[in-house]
Amino acid sequence: MRKMLFGNRVSMSEGEVFHEKQRLELCAIHALNNVLQERVFTKETADDICKRLAPQCVMNPHRSVLGTGNYDVNVIMAALQSRGLAAVWWDKRRSVQNLCLDKIQGFILNVPSRVSLGIVSLPLRRRHWLAVREVNGQFYNLDSKLKGPACIGRETELRSFLTEQLSQDIAEMLLVVQKEVDDDGTWLKPDDTRK
Repeated sequence: MRKMLFGNRVSMSEGEVFHEKQRLELCAIHALNNVLQERVFTKETADDICKRLAPQCVMNPHRSVLGTGNYDVNVIMAALQSRGLAAVWWDKRRSVQNLCLDKIQGFILNVPSRVSLGIVSLPLRRRHWLAVREVNGQFYNLDSKLKGPACIGRETELRSFLTEQLSQDIAEMLLVVQKEVDDDGTWLKPDDTRK
């Protein structure tokens, strides 16, 4: 494994996978960078997005009041838009079998996560952003809380992984797609008529 200044590029047999690890409450930034497979966004760029989203607010509603991160979905969507990408909310009533995977750049999931202080796990649950991305024909769980990228496998294993994640009551998923793919809806297989 080769270390980078702000993230890790882990050598796999097929190539390298970028993986940024958890710091503070910056999981939204890590998920963005991991899904893009490069360090694009920082706390400073996310804070700038927050200011643009709510310029008149003393207490910005799009991040933690303590300034440690905990950015909301609006920051993620604006960040992706700044790169010519779009975030499509996935309707959990649909089957992930209806996803047209070759049109999707990656996935950002918001899942429940346990809170811990050191080695002690507290009976609290918070929301956590994580990324899933295909690199050289394999899909990876790029959760910043993991020590490194976790290979999910190919299409069948990805669909199983996403189904399992979305089975949690409060889990949500965003599809990261090119703007044109969002506009024409080709992220969804044509036989699924519910749009």
